Amino acid sequence: MATAAAYLWDLSASGWANAFYSAAVQAGSQSWSAFFFGSFDAANAITVDKPPAALWVMALSVRLFGLNSFAILMPQALMGVASVAVVYASVKRSFGAGAGLLAGAVLALTPVAALMFRFNNPDALLTLLMALAAWATLTAIEKASWRWFLAVGLLIGFGFLAKMLQVLLVVPGFGLAYLIASPATLRARLSHLGAGVAGMVLGAGWWIAIVELIPASARPYIGGSQTNSILELTLGYNGLGRLNGEETGSVGGGRGWGATGLTRLFDGALGGQASWLLPAALVLLLVGMALRARTPRTDLARAAYLVWGSWLVVTALTFSLMAGIFHEYYTVALAPAIAALVGMGAADLWRRRESPWAAATLSLVVAGSALWAAILLHRATGFAPA
Repeated sequence: MATAAAYLWDLSASGWANAFYSAAVQAGSQSWSAFFFGSFDAANAITVDKPPAALWVMALSVRLFGLNSFAILMPQALMGVASVAVVYASVKRSFGAGAGLLAGAVLALTPVAALMFRFNNPDALLTLLMALAAWATLTAIEKASWRWFLAVGLLIGFGFLAKMLQVLLVVPGFGLAYLIASPATLRARLSHLGAGVAGMVLGAGWWIAIVELIPASARPYIGGSQTNSILELTLGYNGLGRLNGEETGSVGGGRGWGATGLTRLFDGALGGQASWLLPAALVLLLVGMALRARTPRTDLARAAYLVWGSWLVVTALTFSLMAGIFHEYYTVALAPAIAALVGMGAADLWRRRESPWAAATLSLVVAGSALWAAILLHRATGFAPA
């Protein structure tokens, strides 16, 4: 309830937010064809440069409540509330309600999350779907269920329809966690991974196939592509080009998008978006894995560290080193993993606080986080410097 109140309060203050996507939402509320393709205009001349899943939710809201700022932004705010609830439920499963509440609070109060869950970019839906996929992965591990891992694939596939290849950053870690921790036989685990892959192909492939099979003369131009192809947009401008900086229109790392390198997420304005507890999350990930080094292969708590830790490490490294177009708000994709790891790691150390090493480690994490917060606040000299 607290998250809902915070995210929905004065929501219309952002106006039309990203006018580019708001125009596409208006078009989708007026034309079902524009709705399906994610067209920028109701006349169906050209699509936006992303798949339309996030636009679908907003356009349906506008059809129900009329064209206004609140109707466009409300779905994102509710996605933020749902993301907090999913992270809470995932952490609570193995670490208790206190850890879950801490994780949920961290996610809700992360600056970039508070921004993007009140904005109309596709990142809100992407973040929610990845969090749901993490929760479903842990459920699949616990139950050794191919059906649940199929659901993981479907969620990731639909996440592809929100923001294309970015959703795939969580796939290696989720698959590895299931392969390691599921109580099923090795043969069954491998077949369940296949079900997950099938779910991904099904979740995203149906829309990609339809768009590719419809003649170009019968559909809008694929915005952002050079050859009017959704596949070219996926693999080029919104795909490998983001990593190597060779997509058309990119100015490369260090020339407008921030210098690449392992310190990128801590530097400049980027540091204040999602890195407040990033050092703490990384330390607590190492501590949590060390604490469970000798636990059984199927230990669900260690599996949780694998799921959330792989999400954080792979995504952080990709954001740090990618040479193409990179915006500060992309870091909202780190927030659920940071939140979960802080909640889990803090709970693990608190339960062992009678041990000198655990008390010392937790004290250092708290002190280090406070120092880093002070540094970040010192950079923002225009905002309550004292």
